[in-house]
Amino acid sequence: MSIERILDYAHTLMGRSIQTGDVVIDGTCGNGHDTTFLANHVGKEGHVYAFDIQQEAILNTQRRLNTQGLDQQTTLIYDSHAHIQKYLQNDHHGNIAAAIYNLGYLPGSDKSIITKPEGTIQSVESVLATLKKGGLVVLVVYHGHPGGSEEKDALMSYVTELDAKNYQVLYYGFINKKKTPPFILAIERLK
Repeated sequence: MSIERILDYAHTLMGRSIQTGDVVIDGTCGNGHDTTFLANHVGKEGHVYAFDIQQEAILNTQRRLNTQGLDQQTTLIYDSHAHIQKYLQNDHHGNIAAAIYNLGYLPGSDKSIITKPEGTIQSVESVLATLKKGGLVVLVVYHGHPGGSEEKDALMSYVTELDAKNYQVLYYGFINKKKTPPFILAIERLK
């Protein structure tokens, strides 16, 4: 048996949930790894909306997409994922197949610029409102930095209160790793 690492398992979950032609979201495009993964999976018929609050992240992602010829099916949005509803509007109500977030800070950059609980929960709520039946939201929660534990606690409180008739929530993480190992929260829409 082989237990998948956190990021690998996040991609496994996403890969099972999306198909060619789907509309998906990368709530924190960072260095573009997830955006590229999503763009490959949705193909030219699908579309990826990718958000980040740092220009550096948008540029890194754009370079990665250009190198792989995936920029046509991707819209990069230089804004907080908290404002996601403004960009999706009613065009994709009930049509989003999946979304992924890597919470925390952009690796290799200013560690004081972090995702915050209020914005993340607001974003997840917006995505859940547009998620199709069987759709999935994957949150990779990094919480070993200043402000990270507050976001983790707020998210745990939020997801445990989601109605079990409408959503099922998976927690996936390693318990014998460093003091604050990252973990996954995956939310599947049931109806």
